[in-house]
This record gives sequence, C-alpha cells and structure tokens, in this order.
Amino acid sequence: MLVRVDFNVPLKSGPDGANSVADDTRIVSALPTIEELRSRGARLILVSHLGRPKDGVDPTLSLAPVVKCLRELTGAKVTLAPEVVGERAQEMAQELEDGEILVLENVRFAAGETSNDPAFARELADLADVYVNDAFGAAHRAHASTEGVAHLLPSAAGRLLENEVHTLTGILENPARPLVAVIGGAKVADKIGVIDRFLALADSVMIGGAMCFPFLAAQGHSVGASLCDEEDIEHARQALSRASDTHFPQPGRSRLLVPNDLVIGDRLAADAECRVLDGVEVPQGWMGLDIGPSTAEGYSNEITRAGTVFWNGPMGAFELEPFAAGTRAVAQAVASASGVTVVGGGDSAAALVEFGLQDQVTHLSTGGGATLELVEGKALPGVTALQEKEA
Repeated sequence: MLVRVDFNVPLKSGPDGANSVADDTRIVSALPTIEELRSRGARLILVSHLGRPKDGVDPTLSLAPVVKCLRELTGAKVTLAPEVVGERAQEMAQELEDGEILVLENVRFAAGETSNDPAFARELADLADVYVNDAFGAAHRAHASTEGVAHLLPSAAGRLLENEVHTLTGILENPARPLVAVIGGAKVADKIGVIDRFLALADSVMIGGAMCFPFLAAQGHSVGASLCDEEDIEHARQALSRASDTHFPQPGRSRLLVPNDLVIGDRLAADAECRVLDGVEVPQGWMGLDIGPSTAEGYSNEITRAGTVFWNGPMGAFELEPFAAGTRAVAQAVASASGVTVVGGGDSAAALVEFGLQDQVTHLSTGGGATLELVEGKALPGVTALQEKEA
C-alpha cells in the first residue's frame, strides 16, 4: 500500500551535526492509520515531503531522522529507500514482508512531484496495489503524490485525513452554538477568506495578532510602528463594512470584535521596553505586540460560553514572554471551554504545545494552509481526487 503521509516535521541538529526530529506530533498523528493497516498485514510504502528543497536532492532534508523516529514509535521494521522512485525503490518495495514499512526518500527531491507530472505519478503508482492519502496538511496541493497518483490506483482516505475533513466541515455545517471564531496572525490578506466565511456563520469573530492593526487603522485609530499595510487596511475596511451590513447573510448574528486595549513595545525583542496601553491609540515609534488584558478577558469570556470554538493564529508575539499573555489567555480559555474546540495548525498549535495545553482541545488540526482553505470553502485537490474515485 502506498500511503501519503505528512512527515514535514521540524528538525534539530545534534552535537555531532546529525539531524533529529524536534517535534514528532505529525508522525504520531499518522500512527492510527499506519497501525491499522499494519494490523491487517499491509506492506506499507510511505511517501512524504520535508521542507522545500530547491534543486533536487538536499541531504539536510533527508527523511532519515523521520525513519529513526518512526522506528522507535512503532517498533516495526522501517527502512529508508535511497531514492523516491527507481530500480532500487522497486526492489525494496518487492522485498517488504507483512507489517513492514518502507519510507521513500523526500518526495520533493523528484522534479515531477510539485508539477504533478503524470509520468512520475505513474512511477509512484507502480510501487503498490492501493493508495491511501493521510496527508491532510498537503491535501491543498495538487502534487503527484497527493492528487495524481489517486487517479491511478484504488484509493481511500486515511483516518487522519478523514477525521480532519469531517471535523472541520462539521463546525461549518452544523455547529453547536454560539459559534465563536478567534482569528490571529500577521496578515489580513492571508485570512480574509476565513474571516468572511465566519462573518457569515459565526456568532462572534474576534481578531487578534498583528492583523488587528489594519482593522484599527480602518476605524481611524493610529497604529504607530505596528505591522500594517494599505492592502490589509482595505481588506479590513471591507470586512468591517460587511460585518455591519444588516443585509449580510445572517443579519444580527455575526459580530466582528477587535481589541480595546493593547500591549505595546518600542521594538520586537524579549528585552524591549513595553507597557499596557489603555485603549488602542499606538504612539509614534511604538508597535502593538499583543492584545491587552481587557481584550484577553473579553475574548476568553466569549470562548468559555461558546458551543463551538475555532481558533487560528496567535494574539501576539507569544514567542517573546513580554508579549505572550494574550495568546496564553486565549489558549487557556480554549482548553477549558466545555464546547467543541477546534484549533488550526501552525502557530496556534505551537502555542498550545508551548503552554502544555495540546491535549485539552477537541481537535488540533495538522493542517496549515489546508485547514484555512477548507474552512474558506475551497476544494482541496487531494480530497477531491478521492471523492471522484468514490463517485
């Protein structure tokens, strides 16, 4: 069985210079599918990318550290193929015994992967009898290993991908109410589709992180040296207009909330001079780097009362302790909420891990871009290819 997994994990370098896996969350997330297939006697050929190699093979992005980690997690015989496809990969696939695992080398070492080259997809398909896609984090890419090969073999979704799609579509189609969305991060342009989707669906949409400053600027507030560009201000202005439009799809239901106080600093650094700003008028030369305590309390109250919560994006520069309080407060509120809590991947997941709360949410998504695109309502090529096979 050819199984597309998402083992795009962070690596760390040891004293000897060798890489090892710094965070095995994505590998652990794939274990239910891997172990279920192994228990049925499947011979597994795992396909994954790691990083973004620019010119073919990059030894620093080899999947060797992943193989070592997977071997420790499963206790199975796990072997790394020295290539993605080719004669040696074919031989190693043929030599597999029931329950054994072969990991192909980083699939992005092959030029045909990102171009979804039909010939490369055929070479992948020739390694196996059945294809399973369990790489939700890469399902928004129409690549050979996520989309092309699905058309060439009997195909199915793995447990992780299935759970991600059902959970995320569930909170959009039939959420327990109130439905609350907390959207943070850097740029409005990156998440305007998600904001608009929740403006149509949610009872509260709360904005934090650097993307709050275009909203504040659009309302006429000064933002000082905070991250804020004209494109984002225009996106924010339009979103504010839509939120206040009584003819919006569900009038009276959606509310767009922005911070009413801030934590500001004279620069982005752990030892920056910082202070709590009573209000949102940022002085010249200062930058907003976190939501303030009043905002954090208000957002937390909305979250704890919610029937469903979707959170994507930190409230501030949480990696620096002086500016971590807002994100910590939201993370703790999400973790303690009694409703369904869904946290998008990326920095939100990193924040939960940082605060030791990753096991206290209903669903922690393994996707970044895939999560956002699915929530926006976009079709994911990796999912669509499987649905077409079912049809």
